[in-house]
Amino acid sequence: MHPSNPELRAKLLALITRDTEKRQELVDRGELYETYHPEMEAVHRENAQTLDALLDDEGWPLPSHVGEDGVEAAWIVAVHAIGEPEFQRRCRALLEAAVQEGEAPARLHAVLFDRIRFNERRPQRYGTQIDWDAAGEMSPWEIENPDEVDARRREVGLPPLAESVREVREQVRQEGGRAPKPYADRQAEILAWARRVGWLDARA
Repeated sequence: MHPSNPELRAKLLALITRDTEKRQELVDRGELYETYHPEMEAVHRENAQTLDALLDDEGWPLPSHVGEDGVEAAWIVAVHAIGEPEFQRRCRALLEAAVQEGEAPARLHAVLFDRIRFNERRPQRYGTQIDWDAAGEMSPWEIENPDEVDARRREVGLPPLAESVREVREQVRQEGGRAPKPYADRQAEILAWARRVGWLDARA
Protein backbone atom coordinates (compact mmCIF):
# COMPACT_ATOMS: atom_id res chain seq x y z
CA MET A 1 0.00 0.00 0.00
CA HIS A 2 1.39 3.39 -1.00
CA PRO A 3 1.48 6.13 1.67
CA SER A 4 -1.37 8.58 1.22
CA ASN A 5 0.85 11.57 2.07
CA PRO A 6 4.11 11.13 0.16
CA GLU A 7 5.07 14.78 0.63
CA LEU A 8 4.99 14.45 4.42
CA ARG A 9 6.92 11.18 4.19
CA ALA A 10 9.59 12.91 2.09
CA LYS A 11 9.89 15.72 4.65
CA LEU A 12 10.36 13.23 7.49
CA LEU A 13 12.94 11.18 5.61
CA ALA A 14 14.86 14.35 4.72
CA LEU A 15 15.19 15.17 8.43
CA ILE A 16 16.79 11.80 9.09
CA THR A 17 19.11 12.11 6.12
CA ARG A 18 20.38 15.39 7.55
CA ASP A 19 20.82 13.81 10.99
CA THR A 20 22.66 10.77 9.60
CA GLU A 21 24.96 12.83 7.40
CA LYS A 22 25.99 15.09 10.28
CA ARG A 23 26.58 12.11 12.55
CA GLN A 24 28.80 10.42 9.96
CA GLU A 25 30.70 13.67 9.45
CA LEU A 26 31.47 13.81 13.17
CA VAL A 27 32.48 10.14 13.20
CA ASP A 28 34.87 10.80 10.31
CA ARG A 29 36.33 13.75 12.21
CA GLY A 30 36.69 11.68 15.39
CA GLU A 31 34.49 14.10 17.32
CA LEU A 32 31.20 12.26 17.83
CA TYR A 33 31.95 10.74 21.23
CA GLU A 34 33.76 13.68 22.83
CA THR A 35 30.61 15.47 24.05
CA TYR A 36 27.16 16.41 22.77
CA HIS A 37 28.66 18.16 19.79
CA PRO A 38 27.18 21.62 19.10
CA GLU A 39 26.79 20.83 15.40
CA MET A 40 24.82 17.65 16.21
CA GLU A 41 22.78 19.51 18.80
CA ALA A 42 21.87 22.18 16.23
CA VAL A 43 20.59 19.54 13.79
CA HIS A 44 18.56 17.87 16.53
CA ARG A 45 16.99 21.16 17.62
CA GLU A 46 16.12 22.25 14.09
CA ASN A 47 14.67 18.84 13.25
CA ALA A 48 12.59 18.95 16.44
CA GLN A 49 11.21 22.36 15.53
CA THR A 50 10.25 21.10 12.09
CA LEU A 51 8.55 17.99 13.43
CA ASP A 52 6.80 19.97 16.17
CA ALA A 53 5.19 22.17 13.50
CA LEU A 54 4.22 19.11 11.46
CA LEU A 55 2.58 17.58 14.54
CA ASP A 56 0.48 20.71 14.93
CA ASP A 57 -0.82 20.26 11.39
CA GLU A 58 -0.89 16.50 10.99
CA GLY A 59 -0.77 14.83 14.42
CA TRP A 60 1.49 11.85 14.96
CA PRO A 61 2.27 10.35 11.53
CA LEU A 62 0.55 7.07 10.74
CA PRO A 63 1.86 4.22 8.55
CA SER A 64 -1.03 4.61 6.13
CA HIS A 65 -0.05 8.24 5.58
CA VAL A 66 3.78 8.16 5.56
CA GLY A 67 4.77 4.49 5.51
CA GLU A 68 6.61 2.55 8.19
CA ASP A 69 9.84 4.37 7.36
CA GLY A 70 8.14 7.74 7.77
CA VAL A 71 6.88 6.74 11.22
CA GLU A 72 10.38 5.58 12.20
CA ALA A 73 11.82 8.85 10.90
CA ALA A 74 9.51 10.89 13.12
CA TRP A 75 10.41 8.67 16.07
CA ILE A 76 14.14 9.13 15.49
CA VAL A 77 13.72 12.90 15.44
CA ALA A 78 11.83 12.67 18.74
CA VAL A 79 14.41 10.39 20.37
CA HIS A 80 17.31 12.57 19.27
CA ALA A 81 15.78 15.83 20.54
CA ILE A 82 17.32 15.44 23.98
CA GLY A 83 17.57 19.19 24.58
CA GLU A 84 13.80 19.68 24.15
CA PRO A 85 11.97 18.30 27.23
CA GLU A 86 8.51 19.63 26.35
CA PHE A 87 8.76 18.36 22.79
CA GLN A 88 9.96 14.89 23.78
CA ARG A 89 7.19 14.54 26.34
CA ARG A 90 4.65 15.65 23.76
CA CYS A 91 5.93 12.99 21.35
CA ARG A 92 5.84 10.36 24.08
CA ALA A 93 2.14 11.02 24.73
CA LEU A 94 1.26 11.02 21.03
CA LEU A 95 3.29 7.88 20.39
CA GLU A 96 1.74 6.08 23.35
CA ALA A 97 -1.72 6.82 21.93
CA ALA A 98 -0.63 5.59 18.49
CA VAL A 99 0.64 2.32 20.01
CA GLN A 100 -2.64 1.81 21.87
CA GLU A 101 -4.50 2.31 18.60
CA GLY A 102 -2.28 -0.17 16.78
CA GLU A 103 -0.74 2.54 14.62
CA ALA A 104 2.87 2.29 15.89
CA PRO A 105 5.13 -0.47 17.24
CA ALA A 106 5.34 -0.64 21.03
CA ARG A 107 9.14 -0.73 20.87
CA LEU A 108 9.18 2.86 19.62
CA HIS A 109 7.34 4.10 22.69
CA ALA A 110 9.59 1.98 24.94
CA VAL A 111 12.75 3.61 23.61
CA LEU A 112 11.37 7.14 23.88
CA PHE A 113 10.07 6.40 27.38
CA ASP A 114 13.53 5.25 28.46
CA ARG A 115 15.24 8.19 26.77
CA ILE A 116 13.12 10.61 28.77
CA ARG A 117 13.84 8.69 31.98
CA PHE A 118 17.57 8.89 31.21
CA ASN A 119 17.34 12.62 30.57
CA GLU A 120 15.47 13.02 33.86
CA ARG A 121 18.24 11.04 35.60
CA ARG A 122 15.73 8.36 36.62
CA PRO A 123 15.92 4.56 36.21
CA GLN A 124 14.76 3.33 32.82
CA ARG A 125 12.23 0.54 32.27
CA TYR A 126 13.36 -1.34 29.16
CA GLY A 127 17.15 -1.00 29.22
CA THR A 128 17.32 0.76 25.87
CA GLN A 129 19.60 3.60 27.03
CA ILE A 130 23.23 2.52 26.95
CA ASP A 131 26.00 4.87 28.03
CA TRP A 132 29.56 4.87 29.35
CA ASP A 133 29.92 3.10 32.71
CA ALA A 134 32.57 3.53 35.42
CA ALA A 135 34.83 1.00 33.66
CA GLY A 136 34.74 2.90 30.37
CA GLU A 137 32.40 0.38 28.71
CA MET A 138 29.03 0.99 27.11
CA SER A 139 26.44 -0.45 29.51
CA PRO A 140 22.74 0.07 30.28
CA TRP A 141 21.82 3.07 32.39
CA GLU A 142 20.18 2.17 35.70
CA ILE A 143 17.11 -0.08 35.25
CA GLU A 144 14.11 -0.44 37.54
CA ASN A 145 13.48 -4.08 38.55
CA PRO A 146 16.39 -5.26 36.36
CA ASP A 147 15.60 -8.97 36.84
CA GLU A 148 12.40 -8.45 34.85
CA VAL A 149 13.82 -6.30 32.07
CA ASP A 150 14.00 -9.00 29.38
CA ALA A 151 10.37 -9.94 30.02
CA ARG A 152 9.37 -6.31 29.56
CA ARG A 153 11.49 -6.10 26.42
CA ARG A 154 9.76 -9.15 24.94
CA GLU A 155 6.37 -7.55 25.55
CA VAL A 156 7.28 -4.57 23.36
CA GLY A 157 9.19 -6.46 20.66
CA LEU A 158 12.76 -5.74 21.75
CA PRO A 159 15.55 -8.37 21.68
CA PRO A 160 17.29 -9.57 24.87
CA LEU A 161 19.24 -6.82 26.61
CA ALA A 162 22.59 -8.61 26.30
CA GLU A 163 22.18 -8.76 22.53
CA SER A 164 21.55 -5.02 22.27
CA VAL A 165 24.53 -4.23 24.50
CA ARG A 166 26.80 -6.33 22.27
CA GLU A 167 25.56 -4.52 19.18
CA VAL A 168 26.12 -1.08 20.70
CA ARG A 169 29.60 -1.96 21.91
CA GLU A 170 30.53 -3.27 18.47
CA GLN A 171 29.24 -0.15 16.75
CA VAL A 172 31.16 2.10 19.12
CA ARG A 173 34.30 0.02 18.57
CA GLN A 174 33.96 0.32 14.80
CA GLU A 175 33.49 4.07 15.08
CA GLY A 176 36.53 4.47 17.31
CA GLY A 177 34.54 5.70 20.29
CA ARG A 178 35.93 5.84 23.80
CA ALA A 179 34.78 7.27 27.11
CA PRO A 180 35.27 11.04 26.76
CA LYS A 181 36.13 11.64 30.43
CA PRO A 182 36.12 9.93 33.84
CA TYR A 183 32.75 8.52 34.87
CA ALA A 184 32.12 10.88 37.79
CA ASP A 185 32.98 13.91 35.67
CA ARG A 186 30.66 12.77 32.89
CA GLN A 187 27.77 12.15 35.30
CA ALA A 188 28.24 15.59 36.82
CA GLU A 189 28.28 17.12 33.34
CA ILE A 190 25.08 15.31 32.32
CA LEU A 191 23.34 16.36 35.53
CA ALA A 192 24.34 19.99 35.00
CA TRP A 193 23.11 19.80 31.40
CA ALA A 194 19.79 18.25 32.51
CA ARG A 195 19.26 21.10 34.92
CA ARG A 196 20.24 23.71 32.37
CA VAL A 197 17.85 22.57 29.62
CA GLY A 198 14.94 21.94 32.01
CA TRP A 199 14.74 18.18 32.42
CA LEU A 200 14.67 18.36 36.22
CA ASP A 201 12.12 21.18 36.48
CA ALA A 202 9.04 18.95 36.19
CA ARG A 203 9.97 15.30 35.97
CA ALA A 204 7.03 13.28 34.73
